[in-house]
Amino acid sequence: MEKHLIVLDLDGTLLTDDKTISDRTKKTLLKAKQNGHEVMIATGRPYRASEAYYRELSLNTPIVNFNGAFVHHPLNDKWGIHHEPMDLSVVKEIVDACHDFDFYNIVAEILDDVYLHYHDEKLLDIFSFGDPVIRSGDLRTYLPENPTSMLIHAEESQVEKIRKHLSDVHAEVIDHRRWGAPWHVIEIVKTGLNKAVGIQKVSDHYGIPKDRIIAFGDEDNDLEMLEFAGTGVAMENGINSVHQTANYITGSNNEDGIAVFLEDRLKLK
Repeated sequence: MEKHLIVLDLDGTLLTDDKTISDRTKKTLLKAKQNGHEVMIATGRPYRASEAYYRELSLNTPIVNFNGAFVHHPLNDKWGIHHEPMDLSVVKEIVDACHDFDFYNIVAEILDDVYLHYHDEKLLDIFSFGDPVIRSGDLRTYLPENPTSMLIHAEESQVEKIRKHLSDVHAEVIDHRRWGAPWHVIEIVKTGLNKAVGIQKVSDHYGIPKDRIIAFGDEDNDLEMLEFAGTGVAMENGINSVHQTANYITGSNNEDGIAVFLEDRLKLK
């Protein structure tokens, strides 16, 4: 069988609800690699929060982080480092505007460094994965350079109002998404970036055409890559728009959905 590129979202897809990779899925992915296929991760997480899974699967491929804003090869610097941050002046304007709405906090990440607008012990717990440098202070005055991404944690009733403002004022320079429940979070990156942009860099490197790309996802930040891949596979636990976009629906992240699909599709049993 010709070489395929297998692309894995992490949360809600590769990872079970307890944030682990099931034994069956791990074995199936290792068998796919042994059969000559390439396996890669494409996630909204920063690298520091995905490295452990990259190593657990013994991957040797580039990785897409921050929904395409950062693409690199952890084991080969010569492959290229593709980092496309947001413009700092736009970030300051967004922070200014957020003060017209009810929000809890704003987080900016510069690769693996984390900057909180307000000190927040709960967010510190969430963002401390991978042991990053974490600082707190007014993002308008102490953010040192263009951030890779930005998160706005707001009142549920305010999320769509803030998103409307972002679309009305900054549509040409940023893209934004809403996190899935229970988080009322808006995620912002530079315009034109998504997982598919990063995956294309990797597929071009390996010379693997779209019709031999199999991508798995569950949330709206997976839509572009599911459309880009020749075979887009939605997890059963995925949102409706993912189900509608994908070519196939497999079992949930807690039911070895990735393994079930690949065992059949790539004859890995």
